[in-house]
Amino acid sequence: MTEVVTEEVEFTGSEGHTLSARIDRPREGSITGWALFAHCFTCGKDFIAARQISRALANRGLAVLRFDFTGLGASDGEFAATTFSSNVADLVAGADWLRKNHSGPRVLIGHSLGGAAVLAAAGEIPEVTAVATIGAPADPAHVRRQLGDAVDEIEEGGSAEVELGGRSLRVGRDFLDDIERWDLVRRVGRLGRALLVLHSPLDHVVAIEHARRLFEAAKHPKSFISLDDADHLLTESADAEYVATVLDAWVGRYLGRAGSAGREGPLLQSGEVRVAENGLGHLAQDVHAGGHRILADEPREQGGGDTGPAPYDYLLAALGACTSMTLRMYADYKDLPLRHVSVQLRHERVHAEDCENCEHKSGRLALIHRRISLQGDLSEAQRQRMLEIADRCPVHRTLKGQLEIHTRESD
Repeated sequence: MTEVVTEEVEFTGSEGHTLSARIDRPREGSITGWALFAHCFTCGKDFIAARQISRALANRGLAVLRFDFTGLGASDGEFAATTFSSNVADLVAGADWLRKNHSGPRVLIGHSLGGAAVLAAAGEIPEVTAVATIGAPADPAHVRRQLGDAVDEIEEGGSAEVELGGRSLRVGRDFLDDIERWDLVRRVGRLGRALLVLHSPLDHVVAIEHARRLFEAAKHPKSFISLDDADHLLTESADAEYVATVLDAWVGRYLGRAGSAGREGPLLQSGEVRVAENGLGHLAQDVHAGGHRILADEPREQGGGDTGPAPYDYLLAALGACTSMTLRMYADYKDLPLRHVSVQLRHERVHAEDCENCEHKSGRLALIHRRISLQGDLSEAQRQRMLEIADRCPVHRTLKGQLEIHTRESD
């Protein structure tokens, strides 16, 4: 345990408004990772559950950013003009701010509708390896049912003042229309991150059935924790502390196996890439390149979890991207009327004697089929020349040239 420091910060939300936020972090020692917390529909960053959970996690080494959505708490803007989609976009904006000023969030935590929001936003935040929801609805449109008779007034008048969770808020018709468009369960099925669902079987605001739907839709790794007799808002301090304790133990597994628990690994120089197991499956990997994080895995039939492209997919992608970029630069330099270029590639291993245009005629060899589509008013001579230029892309030359790989154990 360590002392927690809370910092007041601001960042620009998705609609250009200034959003009020706080960072809870350990005063001393290394930060094990960064998390982004999304509060419930009628709450704010300083609501008891958000405050207690964030500070409890900071006490265990995880730095947490919590903020007021547009039009709530100390943030600018009008809540009546917001939608579920704009809340999701605010979360992505918060992650962008963290990435620029500290480090991209590895963990997303959401309470109630905030839980639905982090599930929706996860795919837009590449650093995320783990997502946790607390009393989250499986269907954002669940909120519509909570508004009761006010729905008719909102639809007729464009907005209405509603009482939810002891707070009075003006809800707009755009919000109701927007939440109907979201198929959250389908998104959860494509989440590609570790998921923890925390829910109380006695939750009278969001029934436990929602937790079942989220859990069944998710692919492994996934976990469910019952919050027993906790209420929806976690108003009892002991319940919020229990959630933080569970989150700390669960999150540590994924941060640690991704190489982030207490260390982010050495800083990468330009042109360097780091790959490490991420704990999302038997073969799943995190690939760090510059400021980018992407996933790699193998298909299920190869023993993987299919959470990301396979290594050979990335090899083909590297060649395809290099080819397309090279052709674009050549066309621009020569002022050719090239409207669009695309490259489709396929890898296979063949017997050398079966390959008509291959140099080697014995044994088995790797063969890449590359099909290039050139759109534009190009002459036949120009098209033929561009196919020749494709063979000059740097990745192509590397693959066809003399390549040596020097391997040693890291210090």
